[in-house]
Amino acid sequence: MDHLMLGAMWYLVFLFSTTLHEAAHAWVALRLGDPTAYEGGQVSLDPLPHVRREPIGTVVVPIVSFLLGGWMIGWASAPYDPEWAERHPRRAAWMALAGPAANLLLVLVAAAAVWLGLWAGVFVEPHRVRMSMVTAAVAPGLPECLARTVSLLFSLNLVLVVFNLIPLPPLDGSGALPLLMHEETARRYRAVVARVGVMGLFVAWQVFDPLFHPIFLATVNLLYPGAGFH
Repeated sequence: MDHLMLGAMWYLVFLFSTTLHEAAHAWVALRLGDPTAYEGGQVSLDPLPHVRREPIGTVVVPIVSFLLGGWMIGWASAPYDPEWAERHPRRAAWMALAGPAANLLLVLVAAAAVWLGLWAGVFVEPHRVRMSMVTAAVAPGLPECLARTVSLLFSLNLVLVVFNLIPLPPLDGSGALPLLMHEETARRYRAVVARVGVMGLFVAWQVFDPLFHPIFLATVNLLYPGAGFH
């Protein structure tokens, strides 16, 4: 497949997945009493409000990372009221969990699309798997485009689930931990992690690859029972 076309597919899947992630954060915050992101236009599947808020993370970094490494990374964000989060740490935790939950839903949708494609005879089990080839097409053209799109939807959203659930600040996994705490403990915890800043990202990036690879293989093997990809 043409490299430019593959890059366009990566970007469309990245933008859609990231937009849904942030829209889920914003929607849950609105439902639980914080309209900050809603007022900023983030309760939307329109990517433009999210791109305007984080143009470096949603445009520049994804394109550069694809050109340099062959796959995309990036970020977006949804604003929230820190005073609301301090008053309601468990509500803020549900808000944090909403983003990865939206990406998990897309992983399941992609898995269902793979099974449907296999049943319809459009997809086949690949000889080997990678992020851009979780499933393979029976023929070039439209079937190949569908197979690549579904593969990227599966892989990229699995990346977003696993990475964001690492329980280190400022990732969503850290933000969701107050669900396991008493409310006063949760308030103290939020006060502590607020001072950590982005240092947790560097640690998370170091542990991500050895964490993600076996999870990726395990989930792909669930798509093809008995395949034994390794």
